[in-house]
Amino acid sequence: MKEHGGGLSTRGIVMSAVLAAIAIFLGATRLGFIPMPTGINATIMHVPAIIGGILEGPVVGGIIGTIFGLYSFFYATTPMFKDPIVAIVPRIFIGIFAAWVYVAARRTGSEWWAITLAAIVGTATNTVLVLGLGVARHYLPMNVAVTVALTHGIPEIIVAVIISLAVLLSWKRVQRPAARARV
Repeated sequence: MKEHGGGLSTRGIVMSAVLAAIAIFLGATRLGFIPMPTGINATIMHVPAIIGGILEGPVVGGIIGTIFGLYSFFYATTPMFKDPIVAIVPRIFIGIFAAWVYVAARRTGSEWWAITLAAIVGTATNTVLVLGLGVARHYLPMNVAVTVALTHGIPEIIVAVIISLAVLLSWKRVQRPAARARV
């Protein structure tokens, strides 16, 4: 994993395409939605944006988050998600914040801790910004937003951490021997 610069490399473009395809697949197959007893689905569609931000930096994370937001907007079935400010804008920041947290945490801690914090922050970014804008734009009362944040946000964080750790620690193990072979 590299220190994140501001540009978009060929690898970054390819990673964006692959992770965007995964996000679209999760949405199209509904595998990205976890049915909850509240009747509102929890989601893991934000996880590719987190992984992209950690692997390739904030630009790739932002691109994948934007694709998630666009998917959410175009396939919305509720007025809140038919609003592009609620459906798209918060999702842009998932991978950006995850990338920044990963870089900061990696400087002071272990790889698994940096990934864990980045997954927590990326997921919380999605939850807090979507629900916060839902309240600000009068789609949800505050008490409903808080209830959804607790009942859905916490399981989403747990699942995002598990998936991010599994994917990224495995990726790192695969990349390390490949990097040595190129030297």
